[in-house]
Amino acid sequence: MIRIEDTLKLLKEHQPDADEMLVRRAYIFSARVHQGQLRKSGEPYLIHPVEVSYIVASLGLDAPSVAAALLHDTVEDTVTTIEEIEETFGKDVAFMVSGLTKIAKINFKSAEEAQAENFRRLLLAMVQDLRVILVKLADRLHNMRTMQYMPPEKQQRISRETLDIYAPLANRLGIAWIKTELEDLCFKYLYPEEYHNLAAQIAKTRAERESFIARVVDQVKGALEKQGLTAEVTGRPKHLWSIYQKMRSHHSLNNLYDIHAFRIIVDSPEKCYAALGYVHSLWKPIPGRFKDYIATPKENGYQSLHTSVIGPEHERIELQIRTQQMHDVACYGVAAHWNYKEAQYGRNSSPIYQNLQNSIMEVVKGGITGKDVADDLFKNQVFVFTPQGDVMQGLPEGATVLDFAYTIHTDLGHECTGARIDGVQVPIRTKLETGQYVEILRTPGSKPKADWLKFVVTNRAKAKIRAYLRQEDNARSEQLGIEKLDRELKRYGLNLNKMRKTGQLDECAKKGKFKSPHELFLAIGYEKVRLETILDLFLPEEVKREQLEAAQQEKESELERLKKVDLAKPAASTGGRTGVIVDGLEGIACHFPRCCSPVHGDPIVGFVSAGQCVTIHRLDCPQVANYDNGRKVDVRWEEDGQVHQSQVRVRVLGKDAPGLLASMSQALYDAGVNISGVSCRTTPERDSINIFTLLITDIEQLTQAMKLLKRIDGISTVERLNN
Repeated sequence: MIRIEDTLKLLKEHQPDADEMLVRRAYIFSARVHQGQLRKSGEPYLIHPVEVSYIVASLGLDAPSVAAALLHDTVEDTVTTIEEIEETFGKDVAFMVSGLTKIAKINFKSAEEAQAENFRRLLLAMVQDLRVILVKLADRLHNMRTMQYMPPEKQQRISRETLDIYAPLANRLGIAWIKTELEDLCFKYLYPEEYHNLAAQIAKTRAERESFIARVVDQVKGALEKQGLTAEVTGRPKHLWSIYQKMRSHHSLNNLYDIHAFRIIVDSPEKCYAALGYVHSLWKPIPGRFKDYIATPKENGYQSLHTSVIGPEHERIELQIRTQQMHDVACYGVAAHWNYKEAQYGRNSSPIYQNLQNSIMEVVKGGITGKDVADDLFKNQVFVFTPQGDVMQGLPEGATVLDFAYTIHTDLGHECTGARIDGVQVPIRTKLETGQYVEILRTPGSKPKADWLKFVVTNRAKAKIRAYLRQEDNARSEQLGIEKLDRELKRYGLNLNKMRKTGQLDECAKKGKFKSPHELFLAIGYEKVRLETILDLFLPEEVKREQLEAAQQEKESELERLKKVDLAKPAASTGGRTGVIVDGLEGIACHFPRCCSPVHGDPIVGFVSAGQCVTIHRLDCPQVANYDNGRKVDVRWEEDGQVHQSQVRVRVLGKDAPGLLASMSQALYDAGVNISGVSCRTTPERDSINIFTLLITDIEQLTQAMKLLKRIDGISTVERLNN
């Protein structure tokens, strides 16, 4: 039985300056609060924390870690509080005990490989100090060593949890001896028949194998000594779980030739490679079985040379060649770093530890502490539980309830209205913290809102919200396009629904080079095409002929009227009302159509129409092509005295921001322009689309107004519209 003096002796070996009184006080405190409690074995409960403290001391950890090991069950199993631990033993010990208490409350119910990895990541993310994990591994190791006192169902459950969670975690942290012992203990309880059969087979040949190991060790040491190389050479059979795993592939113990492992420890990395050469000259190496983990260390800091050879009696053996420092890291992993001193390894020799988040090796220059080692482990990730106790994959730091909902399912995110965190109801924008239990609250029929994009942080949530808002905007625009087209078609006695049923709608869309009616409706709704152009796709040929004949009749009537006009009269102003002079025609009225809304200063052209009127268009107006050149007349603006105001539509595009509309209105006011109408909308991507209807007197005023609009921060495009 381990005594507290054994723990203190081991602590002093690794940490000569350790605070022995801190550990003694923790022992006395633990003995007092656990007094009267018994383990399943019937022994006093205190035996367990003392045994755990001994394992922690054997890892070379410091006095606070050993004290935490002695106190690790006090908060969970007695009336002791964390505040009492902190007041009595300080923040460092209290922090570790608090972390161990949190871990003890986790329900590791899933054995799936991916979920088990999430649990291992959770453990590393929950604690800011890796000493907590190391104490927990020591706690689990002693529990497995005394598992025989537990009922069978509990043996199975705890062993499965250990094999899935803690043994791989020990391996990931590079603590090989804990990983190996945990695996063999789990093997014993999970597969008892296979375990005892294999142990019996190994025992039958124990003497023979020990003799074989001794012969190999002697041959290796002799060969190295002949070359002047001093080395420590040891051999052992591989552990039972490892052999069992190999047997599952090779079916028989007799077919396994590499169940012996030998280790060669030398003074320097250079001598590792020299020893490798001597071993290969002694026995034939097996091709493809050499690994250089010195030049390329494993992610957990492990360094060694591995080789397999055909040894004595033609038996395959595996050899590992490393330095003492490499051996310490191989056995104790990150725990080995608490033993490193600059004086011991030289000022320029730094321990290597694993950065698990980035899977890269980092070099630490002296002064290693538990927090130093853990600082970069998943510090930017959050791990939370579902109501069922499963661990969700790491969310980014700052993730909210809504991010969590979208991580689970898109529909859950769309209908999320809040959550319960550890039983307390919170809003959707609440930020999550590692270790919380989160239950999403949903209201069927709820819809995403644009302002959700302001606080979600995951790309998935942002993409799903934008996609929904875009779909909603498309649906509204499509419905608007349907209504506009249906209204115009009814003027000609056509029915959109009937055309849809007969297939005419699809034919018309295809004729207009649209992929589908849906695309056609969107084009109308977003005003990407002129409705007059779309109507031309739908109107029957007889209607088009009727329109053409009506236009021809109007043209002929106009020509008849023009014959009565005295074209010999000199040019005259139409009067100050319009500011346009029509050459050759006196007293004729001028009409300014809405299709192009010409303003004073625009290049213009005129066409005589019915009713003693000249229609004035901008020279670049698309409608000009529809007029007969025989009706064209020369027109020009009066140089002064014009008072005509035209309605001009201007489209302004930019990024939506508070105060943007006010800035645009101020710019138009500064240009002396009156606003007669405005239409503003914002897309899901936060683009601002604004169409102003302005009363403009001349082209200079319009140009100045557009220049002022372009100067506003966030405005990308200012353009004049034709209609």
